[in-house]
Amino acid sequence: MRVTQGMLSNNMLRNLSGSYSKMDTYMNQLSTGKKITKPSDDPVVAMKGMGYRSELLQVEQYQRNTSEVHNWFDNTDAALDKATHALQRVRELAVQASNGTYEDNQRKSIAQEVGQLKEHLIDLANTEVNDKYIFNGTNTDIKPVDESAQGWENPYTPVEIEVSKGTTLSASVDGSEVFDGLFATMDSFIARLNGEEGDIDTSIGEIDEQLNQIINARADLGARMNRLDLVENRLSEQQVIATQTMSNNEDIDYSKVITELISQESVHRAALSSGARIIQPTLLDFLR
Repeated sequence: MRVTQGMLSNNMLRNLSGSYSKMDTYMNQLSTGKKITKPSDDPVVAMKGMGYRSELLQVEQYQRNTSEVHNWFDNTDAALDKATHALQRVRELAVQASNGTYEDNQRKSIAQEVGQLKEHLIDLANTEVNDKYIFNGTNTDIKPVDESAQGWENPYTPVEIEVSKGTTLSASVDGSEVFDGLFATMDSFIARLNGEEGDIDTSIGEIDEQLNQIINARADLGARMNRLDLVENRLSEQQVIATQTMSNNEDIDYSKVITELISQESVHRAALSSGARIIQPTLLDFLR
């Protein structure tokens, strides 16, 4: 095959164009820190990147969900803690009132304090967080207990929040299980303090039952809080792994790219130098 001057020139220009293209790719990688700037640069890397990014976004959403569950748990536990202290105070008053030396006026004074504690417990049963009643399940806009201490007329449906793929936690506590019978017990105790029939020792036993209900609810809540901590640890690990995997797929190795750019620059200079020798003046150059 006959090789002409035009063939040499065309080949050199095509090679120089390819060299420029490679240097442009390396410069873009160094300026962006990414292996590709558009999907057509490497469809495989682009497709994998979409999958890894979706996985990372999913983990971040679950982390936001766990924060919401924490908000429910923390506020519920705080309310139950206050209820425990209030009921313990009621029990102390019941033990005092059971003393045979107490007179009717003294018991009536105790009855007044118990009445105030009852109102306090009603307020706790109606605890609101962000305008949501936390002891009424999904009926967050309905007040659980009214002024006459009657409540939970609506069926309880727990607030379920997905905290990881396939894992859902109940964020709420059934207030009817915690406070069920509590206000009736306190009404009976107040009536006995005011001289109506009944033994105050009976009230002590009833108050103990109510305390056990609250303690059991807090124990169940504590178990769920421990499980949530385990889920959060797992999500943190998944976030680190997903971030690292996405980085390995998309981010460049700066030292490698810089080395390749320097090598390509050397190749390009050599191509320019050799091309200058190959393209010799022609007769047309002298006729211009």
